[in-house]
Amino acid sequence: MKMHFCIPVSQQQPDGLGGRYVLYSVYLDGFLFCRVRYSQLHRWNEQLKRVFGNCLPPFPPKYYLAMTTSMANDRRDQLEQYLQTVTADPNVLRSDVSIEFLRLVQLRTFNIPTQKASLDVFLPDGRSMKVEILTSDTAERILEVVSHRLGLCQELIGYFGLFLLRFYKNGKLSVVKKLADFELPYVTLQSSEVENCKAGLRKWYLDPALDCMLLDCRAAVDLLYMQAVQDIKKEWAKPTPAQREELEALQKEDNQTKFLELSRDVQHYGCMQLDPCTCDSPEPGCGVVLSVGNNAISCCITLPDNQTQEVLFQMSRVKCWQVTFLGTLLDMDGPQRTLNQNLELRFQYSEDSRWQWFVIYTKQAFLLSSCLKKMISEKMVKLAAENPEMQIEVPEQGKSKRYQVQQSQQKDYSSFLSRKSKFKRTDGDCVFRTIKEEDL
Repeated sequence: MKMHFCIPVSQQQPDGLGGRYVLYSVYLDGFLFCRVRYSQLHRWNEQLKRVFGNCLPPFPPKYYLAMTTSMANDRRDQLEQYLQTVTADPNVLRSDVSIEFLRLVQLRTFNIPTQKASLDVFLPDGRSMKVEILTSDTAERILEVVSHRLGLCQELIGYFGLFLLRFYKNGKLSVVKKLADFELPYVTLQSSEVENCKAGLRKWYLDPALDCMLLDCRAAVDLLYMQAVQDIKKEWAKPTPAQREELEALQKEDNQTKFLELSRDVQHYGCMQLDPCTCDSPEPGCGVVLSVGNNAISCCITLPDNQTQEVLFQMSRVKCWQVTFLGTLLDMDGPQRTLNQNLELRFQYSEDSRWQWFVIYTKQAFLLSSCLKKMISEKMVKLAAENPEMQIEVPEQGKSKRYQVQQSQQKDYSSFLSRKSKFKRTDGDCVFRTIKEEDL
């Protein structure tokens, strides 16, 4: 599946020799990932071609004459499509060539040298673990170090991930985004404009039934137990009074396995809860709290009369979804580092044999989209396991042992679509637009 890469803005910069070049601002999951020139991306593509041959997507051609605004817009669109397509291939994305290129562009964009540093990684129970790292260490590398410190079995690392978490003074917690394996957590934290953000370890699967794959590992059970206790405490998971009483008794007995077994019957257990936001149904502006997981999108909608309505959308009813950026990207000092101020995610679903749209306005639209992709991916894995005749591949050593459907067998659920009518231009030839993503 394609990643949430986009290039919504480009700027012309002087090159020191009297000429000018275009600097492209690349965003990942709504956050500024790097700023690169065409020549840098071109060199990367040439390096990839030496490794992977002609199986790569086409790279935008060079222009030997001055580009018009229309040509510049087309090139930006083509570079964006190239980034999304080339990184959709896990073999390309995990290659040494890609990891090194993505590492360098992050460091150079934010002027961070490679050096030793300390990073606090927060565990699901709120405790932090200080890890000695290099500023150039990827999220995948740091996850491996933390997992080793905790005693987590190597083959289970793929069931967990590093997240960017926001801690509030009132004790509330918000999941900002899942850090991609190739992201540099130190750089992301240093460059983020979101206050009080930390790196945190959480499980990264949305099918509660997958808990059973981890129960033979003591460290994995500890992590699942920590997260379950905290999710119930924060009311992300909602046990009935009877369930709560039994869970509290099991907690006092420190019976973690039974606690997790009972938790799987608790409403919203194992789900990702988003911050309160708004939706357009049944009326525009209605408040909504979303819990995503267990192959469904659960919505608790506050109606105009302050009554609440529970609506459940099974993923089997969802046809597609798209993320749209609703605001401007630029200020007087250059592009902002986040796109998540004005975002909407809308998904199309089936009801009474008709297709309808449900629109959500949330700063966590990219996180929500990642969760929807994750549920689809888990469903495909389950289908592959149930249908042995499907072609499957075993992930690389050190990854989860869960089978994955080959890339060629996967439907393309993710792409960014441009709204050409929304282009604007400033005196500096900075181009910005709304961003639209559709997962088909």
